[in-house]
Amino acid sequence: MSSRVLTAELPRHVGARVRVAGWVHRRRRLKSVTFVVVRDRSGTAQVVLRGAAPPEETVVEVHATVTANPRAPGGVELTSPELRTLGEAGQPPPFDLYRPAVTASLPTILDHAPVALRHPALKARFAAAAESVRGFRSTLDSLGFTEVHTPKIVASATESGANVFGIDYFGRPAYLAQSPQFFKQALVGVFERVYEVGPVFRAEPHDTARHLAQYTSLDVELGFISDHRDVMAVLREVLAGMAGEHIAVPAEIPEIHFAEALEFLGVPADEPDLAPAHERALSAWALREHGSEFLFVTGYPLAKRPFYTHPDPARPGYSNSFDLLFRGLELVTGGQRLHRHADYLAVLGDDAPRYADYLRAFAHGMPPHGGFAIGLERWTARLFGAANVREVTLFPRDLHRLTP
Repeated sequence: MSSRVLTAELPRHVGARVRVAGWVHRRRRLKSVTFVVVRDRSGTAQVVLRGAAPPEETVVEVHATVTANPRAPGGVELTSPELRTLGEAGQPPPFDLYRPAVTASLPTILDHAPVALRHPALKARFAAAAESVRGFRSTLDSLGFTEVHTPKIVASATESGANVFGIDYFGRPAYLAQSPQFFKQALVGVFERVYEVGPVFRAEPHDTARHLAQYTSLDVELGFISDHRDVMAVLREVLAGMAGEHIAVPAEIPEIHFAEALEFLGVPADEPDLAPAHERALSAWALREHGSEFLFVTGYPLAKRPFYTHPDPARPGYSNSFDLLFRGLELVTGGQRLHRHADYLAVLGDDAPRYADYLRAFAHGMPPHGGFAIGLERWTARLFGAANVREVTLFPRDLHRLTP
């Protein structure tokens, strides 16, 4: 049997007899001929068929001659075909997959995701997400990072007891991990520079366009830093690697301190965090004044940061931490962590015994370190201008959805 040729490769095989396999994307019947568009993972090709064609989404194998035709998609078409059905389509798809625009509602897409995601426009979003992850990995590999894979079942909540999924672990209480934070910090003591791509779980009681119960987190932690600016520099390189040809990342991302951001926004100085409207206003300012769709907001109040966040030595009450805003939305949170055992004991006080396993690494010497985490789905949503993060999530899990 001849080797399968992908549709994108057909222009290199003009005049040859080839074997193509894929799905019937569209049929168009004329008086004496039927044009059948076959779709595979690389694109589509037109088949000139005598007689009837099987229904859309039928899986077929086609042996045919590649013929040049400037009017056909890709400049070629498949003639004198022998078509064989490999998998029958027992029922039509929930909407026309061959139409350029997606005509279905989001609930319809999510309910029928195994078929709906075959639409080229929907599929392209997840292909771009995969490209972003490849860029994330390759950038960090080039910077001397080691990829790690940490447990997703943990004995205690990472940051607090709220918004966690409890499970029965052989008769003992356990939880689905909210993040790999504690593990990646400990592994700085092993590898110095680590990253992870994996699921995290948040029992979010919110039914909004931004929240998911499970999402993919791109986590980074690095040791021997001076402060959070070293972390920001690595993040900038990572973003450039993830963005590819989709968007330009400035060589130097503009930044504004949290206190100055509040002053610019006309918000009281004791406000502990930024609201979504504030993030949008600051992003608009960065685009207008600096031509950048990215903006670092640095120095968040310690009161709004996790206990492991390093304080700013020069500004009491503020931290060596940051958020990265992208197109009006907080995309990344990161910063410098505490690294001295005594500092953790002082911050945790009577709660220190709860974190005995976490603190063990710090009792044996840890370098100054910091890191960040990027939500893959939120990144992809911003990249494509999706209004709802579920549009760029494979089989999303949220307050109401547990299937498909």
